[in-house]
Amino acid sequence: MPPRLIFAVTTDLNYDQRMQRICGSLAAAGYGVLLVGREWPQSEGLSAQPYQQHRLRCWFRRGKLFYLEFSLRLLVFLLGQRAAAWCAIDLDTALPVWLRARLGGQPFVYDAHELFTEVPEVVARPAVQRVWRWVEAFVVPRAARAYTVGPALARVFEQRYGRPFAVVRNISRLAPDDEPVAADREGKDDLLILYQGALNAGRGLEALLEAMPQVRGRLVLCGEGDLSWALRERAAALGLLASGQVEFRGYVLPPDLRRLTRRARVGVMLLENQGLSYYYSLANKFFDYLHAGVPQVTIDFPEYRALNDQYDVADLVPDLRPATLAQALNRLLPGGDEARYQQLRDNCRHARHHLHWEQEERVLLALYGEVVR
Repeated sequence: MPPRLIFAVTTDLNYDQRMQRICGSLAAAGYGVLLVGREWPQSEGLSAQPYQQHRLRCWFRRGKLFYLEFSLRLLVFLLGQRAAAWCAIDLDTALPVWLRARLGGQPFVYDAHELFTEVPEVVARPAVQRVWRWVEAFVVPRAARAYTVGPALARVFEQRYGRPFAVVRNISRLAPDDEPVAADREGKDDLLILYQGALNAGRGLEALLEAMPQVRGRLVLCGEGDLSWALRERAAALGLLASGQVEFRGYVLPPDLRRLTRRARVGVMLLENQGLSYYYSLANKFFDYLHAGVPQVTIDFPEYRALNDQYDVADLVPDLRPATLAQALNRLLPGGDEARYQQLRDNCRHARHHLHWEQEERVLLALYGEVVR
C-alpha cells in the first residue's frame, strides 16, 4: 500500500487550484491522497481528480459558529481515517488536523496559503486576531514540516517562530508553447479586463469599479466573496451593469477560467495594505495571467516588484486611486501604448518557461519525501 496523505481545507474543492496541483502531483508520485473540503449549498458535483475527495456539509456558513462546527465535523471525520501524514491548509483547519495526527502518532504538516492572522477580516477584529494568533503559536512549532506560498511570508514565519518554512509557490503548470497563441484563434477580446479571485475586502475592487467609467474596456470579475452583494450594488449605482461595462461571472471552474484568461487583454491583481498577509502575498492570479500571455496591472508590493524587476510582465501601480487605475488600464488597452503592451506580452511568454509548477513540484515532493520515509 502506498503511504497515504490527508489534506484539509475549508474551500470548495472544485475551485481550489493550488490544492488540485499539490494533490495531483503527490498522487502522480505514488502517494495515496485524500483531500477534505467544504460543501456549499450551491456546490456542484466534484470534478474528477486523480486522488480521493470528500466534502463536509455545515449548517453555518461563516463566523465563529462555522469554524466551530467545521472543526468538530472535520475531527469526527478524520478519526475514522488512517494516514501516514496529516496536512492542515491554513489555521482554520489546523487544530483538528493536529489533534488527529497527535492521536495517531503521525507527522503533522502545516501549509500556509496566507498569513492567516494578518488577513484584513482578522486584522479588523483584535479579539478574533488574538484567538488566531494563539492557534498559530500553538500549531506552527508542532509541525514536522511547514511551507508557504512565497519567500516574504516564509521569512515572517521564520522570524516569528525560529523554524524553517519551505516555499512552494502557487504557480500554473507549464502548458504547451502554442497555447497562448491558440487563444488568438479562439477570439482574443481586446476590451476584456479580467479579475479572478475572491470578492473580499482589501482586494482593491471598490476602487476598480470607481475607475471603470474612465476606462475604455469592460471588466469581468470571476469569483464570489464577502463583498459580492455590495460590489454588485455599487456597479449598478455607477451604471456599469446596465451598460455592460462590468460583468460578474460568479464561480468559474478552473478549465473554463483558463480559457477565459487566455482571451483577456489585461489582468488585474490589486491589493490594499491592510495587513502583512496581503502586503507580502504572492497570489496565483499573478502567475495565471503570466502563463496566459496576458499583461497585467498589479499593485506595487514587494513580491510582485521583485518578480517584475526580473521579468517585466506587469505595469505596477503605486496606489489604488481610481484615476491611477484608469490611467494604467487605458495604457494597456487599444489606443494606449501598444509597444509597451506587446513588450509585456512577449515577456510573459518568456517568463512562463522560468516560472512554472513543475519547478515547485520538486520542492513539494522533496518535502513530503522527508516526512514520509
